[in-house]
Amino acid sequence: MAKKEISGYVKLQIKGGQANPAPPVGPALGQRGINIMEFCKAFNEKTKNFMGKPVPVIITVYKDKKFDFEIKSPPASHFIKEAAKLKSGSQEPGRTIVASITTKQAKEIAEKKMKDLNAHDLDEAVKIIAGSARSMGIEVKD
Repeated sequence: MAKKEISGYVKLQIKGGQANPAPPVGPALGQRGINIMEFCKAFNEKTKNFMGKPVPVIITVYKDKKFDFEIKSPPASHFIKEAAKLKSGSQEPGRTIVASITTKQAKEIAEKKMKDLNAHDLDEAVKIIAGSARSMGIEVKD
């Protein structure tokens, strides 16, 4: 099989199982000439288990208007807010601490995110998650 020629990439963040042709999905894919409904059906099918959670997706667009897409796990900030039972992080991170999570919760989040993180082992991944929490005004306690 011949190698397909790639014309570009589209990066989006869509709620799992809820892709529809409305913005931002429709315009982003329409300008590349992709069949929007075909993408929405395939994406919704693959992300049923992430229903309602924000899911990053990278769509590879080929010259012949065909496409592939790779689904990442939801962002670490989403899992951190879920663990801390918050709607959003601090308005002034670094000054105001709005909540805290345990090291055990940080480790669970790191395990879920491991394949998307740039870490060699779980300890490094936990440090990355703790840093993300800190930048949201959320403390990590032992």
